[in-house]
Amino acid sequence: MNIFIHLRILHVQHLHCSLQELLKSHQECLRMQREVVKDRQKNLAEQQSEIIKKSYVIKESIIRKHLEIRAILDEDLRTTLSHLEAEERAAVSALDWLMERNWSLIREIEQDLAGITVTLDHQDLPSHEMSDHQGAGVIDRVAAALSRFECCSVSLDATKAEQILSLTNNMLLLISSLTPTMKNLMKSYSSDVCLDPDTAHPKLLISPKGDSVTYTDTWKELPDAPSRFDTTLNVISLQSFSSGRHYWEMDVTGKTYWELGVTYPSIPRKGIAEDCWLGRGDESWCVEFFGGEYTAWHRGVPHRLLVPKQFCRIGILCNFPAASVMFLGADDMSPLFCFSAGNFSDSLHLALCPGHDHNGTNAKPIVICNATPPAPHI
Repeated sequence: MNIFIHLRILHVQHLHCSLQELLKSHQECLRMQREVVKDRQKNLAEQQSEIIKKSYVIKESIIRKHLEIRAILDEDLRTTLSHLEAEERAAVSALDWLMERNWSLIREIEQDLAGITVTLDHQDLPSHEMSDHQGAGVIDRVAAALSRFECCSVSLDATKAEQILSLTNNMLLLISSLTPTMKNLMKSYSSDVCLDPDTAHPKLLISPKGDSVTYTDTWKELPDAPSRFDTTLNVISLQSFSSGRHYWEMDVTGKTYWELGVTYPSIPRKGIAEDCWLGRGDESWCVEFFGGEYTAWHRGVPHRLLVPKQFCRIGILCNFPAASVMFLGADDMSPLFCFSAGNFSDSLHLALCPGHDHNGTNAKPIVICNATPPAPHI
């Protein structure tokens, strides 16, 4: 009996020691994991700080370049106006001198007229020869002065002025072609895309070119393909993208409800699951317009956007190097919202939802402005 109790005690002690060793092992493992997480947190904070610094440097550089451009334009304007003002002063000064000469002639004529008037009033007429000589002298002096100082001989250089205006207009056209900077940049990222009718909900009408989608109240009898959305009014692009930068513009003129975004091909397409809606799951990002308000969605988290106007065009920039999705009011290239994904785990498709027609108030289509149909198979 005593031996059995002793063995039992030894077994309990052994279990206690084993438990202590296990707990110590877990404790050490958790401490190591805590340090790893702390290091990661430190790295994330440093990365965040580095991004802020880099962004600041880029913004400051752009500001300096714009100020330099403005300084060059201001200096060019100052020099050009100085030349024109110098010519203006010279012409005005010449005309002042001519006007003074005219006043002198007027005074001479008035003096001669006064003398003739006095003579006529006193009826003390000079000899015929003297009268003719005096009259001819006045007339000759005036005629000679008028011929020497023609008003039309003073003018600005019209040809030079036209050349300045032409060069200025060319400069304006050049600057206009390069601005707005962001619009030109986005156009350089424009990518051909068209909608895939095999993914469209049966109540959506896809144009033959694949460049627009319209809601219809008629359920079309279509094959229930795995790729087709059967509840949410979605359609995605035929093309997918996995690298580079890609920009698309959608015309949403006249619409009161829509959803635009990008999605992984793995987005759920069947049933009423929340993840089937754009931006409600991990697979997609979108901006929604409804009730006059804009909302950005991802992972089911809404971001209400304070947008003071309704845009006719919405732009989407999918940036794989930066792992970001940016939405813009393409009318004036105003940024609406930018998602940073960290990294994309799959290729992305453009995704559209035109919404119900709401008694005709939302019947207009969504049109992809840079859609290009796929090349026919040969």
